[in-house]
This record gives sequence, C-alpha cells and structure tokens, in this order.
Amino acid sequence: MPAADTGAPTTVGADAVTVPAPVPDARMTPGGPGYRRMSLALFLAGVATFALLYSTQALLPLLSRDFTATASAASWTVSAATGGLALFVLPMSALSERFGRRTVMTASLAVAVTVGLLVPFAPSLGALVALRAVQGAALAGLPASATAYLAEEVRPTALITAIGLFVAGNSVGGMSGRIITGWVAQEWGWRVALGTIGAIAVGCAVAFRLLLPAPRHFRAGSLRPRVLARTVRGHLSDPLLARLYAIGALFMTVFGGVYTMIGYRLTREPFGLPQGIVGSVFLVYLVGTVSASAAGRLVGRLGRRGALYLAGGTTATGLLLSLASSLPPVLLGLVLITAGFFAGHTVASSAVSHTAKRGRAQAAALYQSAYYIGSSTGSTVGAVAFHAGGWAGTVGMGLLAVLGVVTITLAGSRAARAGRQPVAA
Repeated sequence: MPAADTGAPTTVGADAVTVPAPVPDARMTPGGPGYRRMSLALFLAGVATFALLYSTQALLPLLSRDFTATASAASWTVSAATGGLALFVLPMSALSERFGRRTVMTASLAVAVTVGLLVPFAPSLGALVALRAVQGAALAGLPASATAYLAEEVRPTALITAIGLFVAGNSVGGMSGRIITGWVAQEWGWRVALGTIGAIAVGCAVAFRLLLPAPRHFRAGSLRPRVLARTVRGHLSDPLLARLYAIGALFMTVFGGVYTMIGYRLTREPFGLPQGIVGSVFLVYLVGTVSASAAGRLVGRLGRRGALYLAGGTTATGLLLSLASSLPPVLLGLVLITAGFFAGHTVASSAVSHTAKRGRAQAAALYQSAYYIGSSTGSTVGAVAFHAGGWAGTVGMGLLAVLGVVTITLAGSRAARAGRQPVAA
C-alpha cells in the first residue's frame, strides 16, 4: 500500500491500471481566496446599475410638473432606460464572450456613469428620455456578464448564493437611489438629485474595477453572427429556459408597474405625502435584499417550483393589500410585493445559469432581455392602467402577470412529472 497519495498513476502487476489524480476545483467558494472581494465588487456594480437605471422613478411627479407632461409621458424616462437595456443586453453579452466579462462590465459602467453626469442638464423631456435610453443601453453590459462571470468563477454549490448577493446589490441600489433622489429633490430639485446619483455611481464604478478579481476560467468565444444565432436558437427552443424567461418578464411587469405608479398614488389624496416621504417608501427594498439572499435556502426546502409558487402568492397578496385606503396596509402590501419579486427573480435567474451548459452569457442575456422588457411593459402599461382605472387598474395588471407566473410554473411541474414516468417497451 502506498504511504501517501502522490497523484501519480498507480500500476498493479501485469495489468497496469492508470488512475488519474482528481483535479481540484479552483473556482471561488465562500471563505476562499478572492470570494469576498468578488462579492463586494459585484454588489457595488449592482448598486450602481439599479441606482442609475431607476433614478427617475421616484421623481416622476416632479418631472410631470416641470415639463407639463402626463404620467404616461414622464414614465418613458424609466421605460426608455429599461428598454435600451433589454435591446442591447444580447449584443453586449456576445462582446463579453469575446473580450471578457470584466472588460465589458468595466466599459459599460464607465459609459453609464458618464451619461449619468449629463442627465441633469437635459433641456427637455425628449432629451432626458434620449439620454436615459443611451444610459440603459450602456448598462446592458452588466447583468448578463455578471451572472456569466459568477457561473465561471464560483463553484456550483455557491452559485445561487453569489447571484443572490448581486441581486441584493440591485435592491440596495434601487432603494438608495430612490430615497436619495426623493429627499434631495424636495430641497434642491430633480436635477441636483440626478447629479447626486451620478456622483455616487462614479464611486461605485471605481471601487468595482479595483476590487473585482481577474477571471481565471474565462475562455474566449466567437463573435460570428451564425454561431451566436445558433446558440440563441438553442436557448429559446429549450422549454425550461423559455419558461424561466417568461417568469422573469412577468415578475418584472408587476414590479415595474407598481413602483412606477406608486409615487403618483402616494402624492395624491387620500395620502398627500411630500416628495421626500414618498422617496423613503422605497426603504422596503431592504426586504428584497433579505429575500434575494435567502432564496438559496428557500429552494433547498421547497424546490425551485415550490419557491416560485410561494413568491407568486406573496406578490399577489401584496397587490391586494395595496388597494387599501390607509397607509399601513399599503406599505405592508409593498413589502410583500418586494419580497415576492426579489425571491422569484433570484430563483429564476440562478436556474438559467444552472440550466445552460454552453453559451451561458447568451442564456443570461436572454433572461435579462425578457426581464427588462417586462420592466418597460410594466412601466408603460401600468401607467395606462392607472389613467384608465386608478390604482385598481395597476393592481389588476399585476394580478394578471402573477397568474401568468403560476400558470407557467404549473406547466413546468406537469412536464417534470411526465418526464419521470416510465417509458413503455
């Protein structure tokens, strides 16, 4: 018997058997080298992304007043940004396959924060919408590249936790951006508020680039359109991936519609809240930080589909509570909507990264594209529904989207049961 495992081939008698030594998994894991720096870097990238992307959402009533615009017109400052991201996320993911995740994420943040410093000087609503579209297109390099980076650099057992931290950064960015803009705008106007968010995003971008470890497992891919089209077709034809894309879009339709219109509802009667207080309502995003971070444990107990059912039910309950005419149940409703959305989004996005065995950046990009199409749809359709039926119209749109999530998840459960049935001889 050998005294120690040297990793060398083992031979026995005339029949030599070569047993290769196991190759250790060098990817990052919690507590290991580089994991904390990576987590903080991507957390800050998530903060900058969502703070910039939704920087005008809490300011929509002020934009309507200053530009003499309707809620639907002002909501395009949100829809243009998320729509630009949805359109460009797939091309940006292709660039990340060729030039590297860290390179594309760094360039995207640099362009987005530069535009963020120009946004406060927009002379008209049309110019503001155009700048926001450019900003959203620049930010497209972050979400898909970040999840692909994590899938390549983090061990599979820690992947959902790592993605949960990135999503938690998104929730903190969305919360802080709305709160800061609300209070700053109340004192000094919306232009100063947007300039403040731009300056914060610059600091996050610099820290991100200094902290993020260099990728060790990236392998450059091809930029040929035919190869990219074949990969995209393969992902779209995968039934599980297609269901996950639809679920992400529907969850974000609810979230985009609710948070685009909630400012108009709370500044009107019977609430009549000032702008700073309305911005502080977005503190409920902290609930999203917790639910996104806990999504891994939720999946471990209930399974992926069980977690999606729970997230959908929580969101629907929150929508119904938000119909109340007093502030406490409305705030509780927002808490439940936020918790359900972030849990469902984390479960679906991590399932995409786990399911895709090749072209992970494209798989993640397609999810992000569907997700932000849902955001644009929710912002626009939610505003139309608000004009047509008030807050009840926006809630009705959200309940239809949740019903879609439950229906798609149920179809996935049936498909899974059918796949487990024995095949007759």
